[in-house]
Amino acid sequence: MILLKSRDEIEKMRKAGKLVAEVLSEVARLALPGVTTKELDVHAERLILESGGRPAFKGYQPDFIRCGPFPATLCTSLNNEVVHGIPGDRVLKEGDLLSVDTGVELDGYYGDAAISIIIGKGSPEAERLVEVTRGALEVAIKMCIPGKRLSDVSHAIQDFVESEGFQVVRRFVGHGIGRSMHEDPPVLNFGDPGKGPELKPGMVIAIEPMVNAGTYEVDASPDYWPVYTRDGKLSAHFEHTVAITEDGPDILTAPIALTANRK
Repeated sequence: MILLKSRDEIEKMRKAGKLVAEVLSEVARLALPGVTTKELDVHAERLILESGGRPAFKGYQPDFIRCGPFPATLCTSLNNEVVHGIPGDRVLKEGDLLSVDTGVELDGYYGDAAISIIIGKGSPEAERLVEVTRGALEVAIKMCIPGKRLSDVSHAIQDFVESEGFQVVRRFVGHGIGRSMHEDPPVLNFGDPGKGPELKPGMVIAIEPMVNAGTYEVDASPDYWPVYTRDGKLSAHFEHTVAITEDGPDILTAPIALTANRK
């Protein structure tokens, strides 16, 4: 069931989204060679708690698969990790591609967003992959207008990514969001246009293209959380929480430094 949000609810979600944006921008600033992903996670959690929020990912236990609760505030996915990378003692180095995803619950409402960061100077392939993934999110957001179908958003992502020679991940998708982190509808990153529910004012969705340099096939680790590209090639990930309004898309997790490459 898709839950439409009132203007008041959307404003509450904007506050959660603003905190997500602030955290991700700060993480991007700190993501330098020699820093560990755990250090980024500790800093992000402190910022959220000091702002009166709650890290939405920490302790999250999915109901669709048996695995332990997620142990961190950030998902930090490096290079061939697609999503759900767990922060730890890995030290960032020049050329790494780091995708960072986080969510916040603030006053009963959620925000969710992700960025991909190249540490220092990356390879031409990594630079282009990040640009294409960011572009896929941007073209998807432009489709978020009343009267469009949800699959128009999905198709825009797939069409753009494949036209650039990359592949979108099929196994993991975006989602509705509001008083819960994950609500209906699922937001695929692929599919034919003109299908699925009609976009209506009050719908709020988290759009998150995950794009691989090689095959779209992925494999989960034995404990389920980190997900890897099957062929070991690079992956990138961007996400925004977007409200559908009479006037078009309203990005609730803006502003995020989507050009967050660490030079």
